Amino acid sequence: MKNLFLPLAICMFLANISCQKENKVNPPKPFGPLPSSEQLAWYEMEMNAFIHFTINTFTDKEWGFGDESPELFNPTSFDADQWMETLEQAGFKGVILTAKHHDGFALWPSAYTEHSIKNSPFQSGNGDIVKSVSESATEHGLKFGVYLSPWDRNRSDYGEPSYVEYYRNQLRELFTGYGPIFEMWFDGANGGDGYYGGSNEKRTIDRRNYYDWPTTLKMVDSMQPKVLFFSDAGPDLRWVGNERGIGGKTHWNTITPDTLFAGKSGIENLLQHGTPGGTHWIPAEVNVSIRPGWFYHKAEDSLVRTPENLFQRYLTSVGRGSTLLLNIPPDTRGLFHENDVKALKGFRKILDSVFQYDMAKSSTVMASTYRGDDFRFSPINLIDENDETYWTTDDGVTSASFEIELDTERKLNYLLLQEYIQLGQRVAAFDIYTWQNNQWKKLGSETTIGYKRIVPLNGIKTSKIKIEISEALACPLISNVGLY
Repeated sequence: MKNLFLPLAICMFLANISCQKENKVNPPKPFGPLPSSEQLAWYEMEMNAFIHFTINTFTDKEWGFGDESPELFNPTSFDADQWMETLEQAGFKGVILTAKHHDGFALWPSAYTEHSIKNSPFQSGNGDIVKSVSESATEHGLKFGVYLSPWDRNRSDYGEPSYVEYYRNQLRELFTGYGPIFEMWFDGANGGDGYYGGSNEKRTIDRRNYYDWPTTLKMVDSMQPKVLFFSDAGPDLRWVGNERGIGGKTHWNTITPDTLFAGKSGIENLLQHGTPGGTHWIPAEVNVSIRPGWFYHKAEDSLVRTPENLFQRYLTSVGRGSTLLLNIPPDTRGLFHENDVKALKGFRKILDSVFQYDMAKSSTVMASTYRGDDFRFSPINLIDENDETYWTTDDGVTSASFEIELDTERKLNYLLLQEYIQLGQRVAAFDIYTWQNNQWKKLGSETTIGYKRIVPLNGIKTSKIKIEISEALACPLISNVGLY
């Protein structure tokens, strides 16, 4: 058995002396589909905000019918800076604005429709919510994204080829006039009853072919090639299959998109968990609202999620290898409500408290094996605070273990693990052991790790913890471990 059980300072010293053997073996080769640089940056954002704000805010509806008068839209105290300051302080890294929901009302003065903010009393018809939010997000260091509903219950030509061109024209406006956009969000609400310019009827479309998404996305990509496209099936980010903020405990970032069109049976399970060995890297994005609804309703002021509940949603999204997309809907004033702001501040306080001190950083490490006895792949990389280093095994070795020993017995609440996903996702199963009464005691079994996995340890007291990888699709690569 090849072991390494040394204090960090000694290991770092050994890494820099000539007697240490290095470059004995090559690094592992990439395995399977790999994330793009934009997808890697998306993981690092961890938390983004969804902002649902439109005519529905003033009609107390979730889905507008499309016949609402633009004159209803009139937030009297609109302040995008209040939104962004709140989000920045809470630790969010991006914001996605509903530039147009199913009712078809455009939050910018679109040249292609009269059903827009330009015909509202807001700022005497000169307002532009998209511009205000985009500029404020940039000023506060947040990335900006847009939601543009493919379904439009206002347009008389919805269902005709001319509507698809209208939709693309609005995308051109957004992607050429409002700065960098990191994510374009569109969902599967396509067709049904609506106003449709006065027809007041139900319309259905061929959801798979009507929009000719490959052409539409190619057009957007030509304007902003770094944008990530979210939809039920990707192509860059997929839906997690529910709106409860629950990511799969098993979360494969890989999936074979064609399987999502095979029928509805089991689709939620497939979206949530993905497919080991899938053909494309399309991670699940976990979306949920801070309130029961997606738009503001005064009756829900007392139903805002608590800080503790938001922390649990963090664990079931970011803590399961995904990102959290949390909706915070502005009220009729055009402000985040005081109850929502209070909940977000409390949530931030919990995050800071829980992850303030990583006990693993002052620990010692041991591994059952490491690649070619080469120090570049030793277990010290697990705690060196360098995202570009990792512990790994020889090719063909898909089960191995590492141990973290603390200076004394400690109370442990959370274990954090990260794979080096730049070379693919590999770990399929691992077991957790803690040192109890001078022997290893199994605490639990888990499946995937991915970009980040946070496992509750429920306050167990121990001086040592062992992670035993029991199954992997290729030699495992672990870049970071944390104990809190």
